[in-house]
Amino acid sequence: MNNQFYSLKRVNKLGLQSLLLTLFLFAMPSFAITDILEFKSPEQEQLYRELTAELRCPKCQNQNIADSNAVVAVDMRHKTLQLVEQGMDKAQVIDYMKTRYGDFVHYQPPFRFSTIWLWLLPILLVIALAVVMLKKQRQQTITQNADDAELQAMIDAVRKKQP
Repeated sequence: MNNQFYSLKRVNKLGLQSLLLTLFLFAMPSFAITDILEFKSPEQEQLYRELTAELRCPKCQNQNIADSNAVVAVDMRHKTLQLVEQGMDKAQVIDYMKTRYGDFVHYQPPFRFSTIWLWLLPILLVIALAVVMLKKQRQQTITQNADDAELQAMIDAVRKKQP
């Protein structure tokens, strides 16, 4: 009797595990939900893909809206789709997004007084690094020359002492 009870318990446990595994496997596709977008033409789809790759998510900072799942990125994708369907071109959509979210949403900020540091900072950093390296190299050369002169003086002193 005890052996029979153990066997029923084991069958129920296996059945429950199988049921849970089956439910989990059927639920997996729901985790991978993606937007299914329909376009009037391949050109519109291409423009939409370019724009979503080129526009930056304001929340995620360095991630484009195509790859971001932030709420603002989803809203931006939907608005981009609407604008593309309305017949706007790339420049018009980018201008709309810049007006709404600021220059930050575009990976290529304009060259203005307010954004000049974005363009000049990398150049200034490279120049500063080169100056520091040159100064360090000169200082090393001067130190090495002084060490060489001191070493030569010691060698000369030893030679004078020897008969």
